Amino acid sequence: QVQVVESGGGLVQAGGSLRLSCTASGLTFDDYAMGWFRQAPGKEREAVSCIRRSGGPAYYADSVKGRFTIFRDNAKNTLYMRMNSLKPEDTAMYYCAARLGWIAKWDASYEYDYWGQGTQVTVSS
Repeated sequence: QVQVVESGGGLVQAGGSLRLSCTASGLTFDDYAMGWFRQAPGKEREAVSCIRRSGGPAYYADSVKGRFTIFRDNAKNTLYMRMNSLKPEDTAMYYCAARLGWIAKWDASYEYDYWGQGTQVTVSS
């Protein structure tokens, strides 16, 4: 049984930093592209970042480029995202997602096979 579990969310002031983690079990982690999505209240889910199986290249939404960094530790079956210079508009539920093999369109939620339950990030102004 595949499980994807996010952690690391919380409340932070604008300008602060957080590191999200996502641990996947029940699958061969090395075989999966991994992504982060987020959804704010009243808004559609949006893609934030993706990293391919081998660890590179990585993709980012324009809104987070230069502030967020995605990376993975295949030995630990864990995906991370370092978030710096957080803004109130980054407030959302953040979801981790896994896609087996090659991913054609990294920012399309339908590409992903497995999803976690999410971790809440709240940035106060």
